[in-house]
Amino acid sequence: MKKGDHLFLVDGSGFIFRAFHALPPLTRKSDGLPIGAVSGFCNMLWKLLTDARDTSVGVTPTHFAVIFDYSSKTFRKDLYDAYKANRSEPPEDLIPQFGLIRQATRAFNLPCIETEGFEADDIIATYARQAEATGADVTIISSDKDLMQLVTPNVHMYDSMKDKQIGIPEVIEKWGVPPEKMIDLQALVGDSVDNVPGIPGIGPKTAAQLLEEFGDLETLLARAGEIKQVKRRESIIANADLARLSRRLVELRLDTPLDMPLDSLVLETQDGPKLIAFLKAMEFGSLTRRVADACDCDASVIEPAHVEVQWGAAARGPDLDAGADTSGAQAPVKAGISKAAAADIYGAATPADLAKARAEAFTSAKIDRSCYVTIRDVEALDDWMRAARETGVIAFEAEGTSIDPMQAEIAGFSLALADNTHTPSGRDIRAAYIPFGHRSGSDDLLGSGRAEHQLTSGEVFERVKPLLEDAAVLKIGHNLKYAYLLLKRHGIEIASYDDVMLMSYVLEAGKGPHSLDALSDRWLGHMPASFKEVAGSGKSGLSFDMVDIERASVYAAEKADLTLRLSMVLKPRLAADQLTRVYERLERPLVATLARMEERGITVDRQILSRLSGELAQKAAAIEDAIYETAGERFTIGSPKQLGDILFGKMGLPGGAKTKTGQWSTSAQVLEDLAAMGHDLPRKIVDWRQLTKLKSTYTDALPGYIHPQTKRVHTSYSLASTTTGRLSSVEPNLQNIPIRTTEGRKIRTAFISSVGHKLVSADYSQIELRVLAHVADIPQLRQAFADGIDIHAMTASEMFGVPVEGMPSEIRRRAKAINFGIIYGISAFGLANQLSIDRSEAGEYIKRYFERFPGIRDYMDSTKAFARDHGYVETIFGRRAYYPEIRSSNPQVRAFNERAAINAPIQGSAADIIRRAMIRMEPTLQAAKLAARMLLQVHDELIFEVEDGEIEATLPVIVATMEEAAMPAIAMRVPLKVDARAASNWDEAH
Repeated sequence: MKKGDHLFLVDGSGFIFRAFHALPPLTRKSDGLPIGAVSGFCNMLWKLLTDARDTSVGVTPTHFAVIFDYSSKTFRKDLYDAYKANRSEPPEDLIPQFGLIRQATRAFNLPCIETEGFEADDIIATYARQAEATGADVTIISSDKDLMQLVTPNVHMYDSMKDKQIGIPEVIEKWGVPPEKMIDLQALVGDSVDNVPGIPGIGPKTAAQLLEEFGDLETLLARAGEIKQVKRRESIIANADLARLSRRLVELRLDTPLDMPLDSLVLETQDGPKLIAFLKAMEFGSLTRRVADACDCDASVIEPAHVEVQWGAAARGPDLDAGADTSGAQAPVKAGISKAAAADIYGAATPADLAKARAEAFTSAKIDRSCYVTIRDVEALDDWMRAARETGVIAFEAEGTSIDPMQAEIAGFSLALADNTHTPSGRDIRAAYIPFGHRSGSDDLLGSGRAEHQLTSGEVFERVKPLLEDAAVLKIGHNLKYAYLLLKRHGIEIASYDDVMLMSYVLEAGKGPHSLDALSDRWLGHMPASFKEVAGSGKSGLSFDMVDIERASVYAAEKADLTLRLSMVLKPRLAADQLTRVYERLERPLVATLARMEERGITVDRQILSRLSGELAQKAAAIEDAIYETAGERFTIGSPKQLGDILFGKMGLPGGAKTKTGQWSTSAQVLEDLAAMGHDLPRKIVDWRQLTKLKSTYTDALPGYIHPQTKRVHTSYSLASTTTGRLSSVEPNLQNIPIRTTEGRKIRTAFISSVGHKLVSADYSQIELRVLAHVADIPQLRQAFADGIDIHAMTASEMFGVPVEGMPSEIRRRAKAINFGIIYGISAFGLANQLSIDRSEAGEYIKRYFERFPGIRDYMDSTKAFARDHGYVETIFGRRAYYPEIRSSNPQVRAFNERAAINAPIQGSAADIIRRAMIRMEPTLQAAKLAARMLLQVHDELIFEVEDGEIEATLPVIVATMEEAAMPAIAMRVPLKVDARAASNWDEAH
């Protein structure tokens, strides 16, 4: 061994103790052999070796050994017969595991070292000092205080359970003395676990003070008469010999006989087949797969090794350390997985390990629908409520009669909990359904008869309400906003919750859907029963309250069961991927905020909509006549086939392309391109489509969304439907009402305030350009925003050399189109169409733009490169947007993903800012004692309903909250600006 080498010394006995304390009694399935400690030991050792070989960690060992106690009989027993005499015999189920753990060490191709008559600590001390003498570095894998006396600048300790390095500063911080004084400190304090006597009445703090004053133990004993405290002085003088004896007991030997010389501890590579054979013999499935992947072995062709099991005296091992440090150990949360899988999970030392182990364990776990129960009596419900409080975590779902939480009734509740004490259903996760609103349909043709054998709503709400409102019990749901709003209508406000849909959204936005079915299939390898299977579809479909209770119970309980399992898989991944803050600060709090907004709704004037509908019909009819005249015949304008035949068949317009069905493509883009070329008929078709869509989607449809009781429209916000973090609204969609057309703005006039109130629209001004200036750090843009200059006029001046004062509107319009187009990765072709100019001219504009603002090109290039390397991009708050196809071999697919990846950090950061504003808004208004109510969010705009007498006081509060929303997480380089005004309708307020 030489300078530059690094020796890892593992306290194997300490690993045994930690593994034993951390895990429940685990047995091998085939014969009941106790293997809990073996499993924990193997997982911890594999984790340590994997990390040790990861050069990115910074410490890579060249030499490695695992050290064990030979037995409890050592030379210290000869010094002091009572040494460790208070320790009990090892538990019966640990005894056979001592030998198995030694065999495991050899299977890992590691030196397994023990010396009769000496403790593992003595062997570690001897090797450490020998290695240090050669100039090598040493890391002792242990948290045992007895080993801290060995710490020097070249010898460190590492607590693998806490992922904590222990050097000289850490020893001083914990004990108040440097490592070289640890022997004297322990001699004074003693050790009740090892039965080291020490001096009565002297604790660690007192010992540290005495050693600081007198230097060392012998000096202290010689000058004990100088101690001012009478009792302390007398105790030290009376027990001086015990202190000297204690020092001999705690001082580690540096001359332990070693069967294996230092140079023979070279770290060898793992023998994959040998290790897999042992792991298969132990039936450690999850670890076997990980090792096989790492060693590139086919585990299926490797036979289990023959492993000898020793019982009784033959199974040599130390006494179980009842006082061992188990602070890093965790009690297992059983969740319908095998004990072997639980062992693999709790061998995990980091969130990433735990996330991986959980995913593997739950993928292999069987889900047995026959174990679900139906709660039909109060006593059973009370038992479940007590169990939920004891467990502290419960998956919960409210089963409604409609997808609209504002109009649905509750048919029942489903719940699931991890049961660590008893499992009446035969599973570690037990799930149930509580029906109380089901109908039988047997009493009359309308189906109003109440189904038999179910609790009443009063009995259920009396017991469930306190639990759901108890912040000490975590409620877990999927798409929890639905249940939150449904229950809020019944006087229940859920406190303390998690949403697995939002966990998945934070973890994998852009990778796939986040429905319960999709998540269950992806993470648990299980496809649950669909609603269609249970309730039917179409004309024969039933509302959930009409479904037979037994069938409903299985369906609903399974949803709760899967939700709980998914939370156990996804929650540690948030920590492992460093996304917990995104989930907890941007996603989870918005559930309650949006639910309250949806409940409030907004007033819509039916008469205005009716009048607008008539106007749109007249305009559309006029355009229809013009279309028929231009085409030379009447045809069905809404038919893509007939329209395509007219445009490309009869009229022979250029650019025609057929779809897979053989029809001409008449998409909006095709028509826009033809219109940009100057063709009249495609332009008329585009105008007709816009008018008829406004009529069918808004003026005709909105009255049907007015709630029969509240007389308001209640949109529903989707939290997890976009890749970038933007919210979307459905039923009805209020975010796509066009505002650049006169007709679109007229539709907004139908959204009105209630009597005695005004609507307030608060809108971020050019937020995405401001975010771009911040992210790309563009000096010209930053300065313009700071000075309050018209950003589009400034851009035009920079690009075209035209003074800002007196700038023609056409020049400013072109600059505005480029500014916003750049954010969305616009091409020369797209810009040419938008500005009705030649493509070469548009290309020249874009080229000139990048020359004037080179930082934007740098941002785009670096963002694309990052996305290609990582598969995702990030907002300024750490939200990730995944683009899995950014490396696609298809140029069009790749280019689309590159444009989306460039835009996502900008659009996503803006979305995150308004989320932060929404989450803070209600508490801020309440603190200011203002009654304003937030009703809608439309991209960069928030709409409030404010009492007439509070408008003047409310506007500055809203503006300040929105403009400061990024703080304190992000100090924006560019100030955010919000425009807010009040009016009687939405259009006037905007």
